[in-house]
Amino acid sequence: MHINPLTDKKHIHFIGIGGSGMYPLAQILHSQGYYLTGSDNNETETLEAVRKMGIPVFMGQRAENIEGADLIVHSAAIMSDNPELIAAKNSGVLVMERSELLGLVTSWYNNAVCISGTHGKTTASSMLTQIFIDAKVDLSCVIGGKLPSIGGSGRAGNSDIMVCEACEFVDTFLKLHPDISVILNVDADHLEYFKTLDNIKKSFVKFANNASKAIIYNGDDENTVEVVGKADEKEKISFGFGEDNDYCAKITAKSGLRTDFDVYYKGQKKCAMSIFVPGEHNVLNALAAIACARYEGVTYEKIASGLHNFSGAIRRFQKIDEIGGITIVDDYAHHPAELSVTLKAAKSLDFKRIWAVFQPLTYSRTKILLNDFKEALSIADIAVITDIMGSREKNTIGIYSRDLANIIPGSVFFDCDNETQDQQTDQRKMQNFSDICDYIKQNAQQGDLIITCGCGDVYKLAKMLAKRLRECNDG
Repeated sequence: MHINPLTDKKHIHFIGIGGSGMYPLAQILHSQGYYLTGSDNNETETLEAVRKMGIPVFMGQRAENIEGADLIVHSAAIMSDNPELIAAKNSGVLVMERSELLGLVTSWYNNAVCISGTHGKTTASSMLTQIFIDAKVDLSCVIGGKLPSIGGSGRAGNSDIMVCEACEFVDTFLKLHPDISVILNVDADHLEYFKTLDNIKKSFVKFANNASKAIIYNGDDENTVEVVGKADEKEKISFGFGEDNDYCAKITAKSGLRTDFDVYYKGQKKCAMSIFVPGEHNVLNALAAIACARYEGVTYEKIASGLHNFSGAIRRFQKIDEIGGITIVDDYAHHPAELSVTLKAAKSLDFKRIWAVFQPLTYSRTKILLNDFKEALSIADIAVITDIMGSREKNTIGIYSRDLANIIPGSVFFDCDNETQDQQTDQRKMQNFSDICDYIKQNAQQGDLIITCGCGDVYKLAKMLAKRLRECNDG
């Protein structure tokens, strides 16, 4: 392992410790003996888990929260006018953006497997982590979702293997130190930053070049093949349904959420495997995990066992409940391509109707990809659009959920008044969710699948709906 550059740090403070990217880093650093504190603005299940680790959490972000810290970490979602971040930068204490700290952490491992791609990163990272766990590999990991088998989204192990989800947003994945760079797919996303698909491809080429050992990539994806073709000469391992890939899958059966497939390596059949998350895209995610695990020496038998035991990461086609013949599923899909894949997978199952309850994230993405969202959400039988979650943005461009709903035939929207949307409170947002739950409760039928989609907090709506349907069913 590399020398730990944080050895002289004792108290690390996380601004926004409940964020999906912050929590696993907190897990790893806490397990290594650092004293941590954190702050956040919203109560979440993640914050409950942070507190259970014994980490003090301040609700609300104020200058005094950083007192005593000798390293302060913040996520990219923290805006520049945040009082806690301003105090941190004026304190003279070392301040790091979350991706910089993650980059340092990946440099400590000799076998850092960094999994990138516009879609599927969390599922593929979770699959690989599950494989390693079942194979008794004492790995470390930082993934973008919660994996039940590790009780969260991060883990600190004692081996030299690390699995790390590598996000391309604002080029954060270029701060990582991958030994193996994995590319699942390359698509147009985060255009508010990249502007063009060509710029995205250039960043993925850099990410591929950062690999010290090998590139594992989707040989069926045209953009990915173009990226890898421009990368430096090093070991390159492809996967896909095409028979010319190093690792190839041939689907043999589908039943409910289960997909059976045979794995071929360089034309020779190696093993029959099964996964229990729906859709052909998840077979590709599994192939990526298989290729990575084989590169690290895991046997096909142990890989098959790990995939068989993988029931999905939390918020990746996660079954929330089934009440009175109505099934509720929650999924992180938030980009049009992800929505399309997720909803097509849902449509391939034997449900009567598919409801897509979508929470758009950021005004800029909603505006730029408005027509793409229309095409994706039109796959569902019924689309319900919540208020747009601004996250790191303010609505300076005048885009609202009604603008999306109005171009999707038969869809409905539930957004706040135009004048108040920028100052949306948690109370108003939960009322927005409450109204949607009432609408679905009144209109859903036996045999329907209701899938909440988005990378914000729309999962709260799924759980609220399940509770109300159960109360109605029991009453």
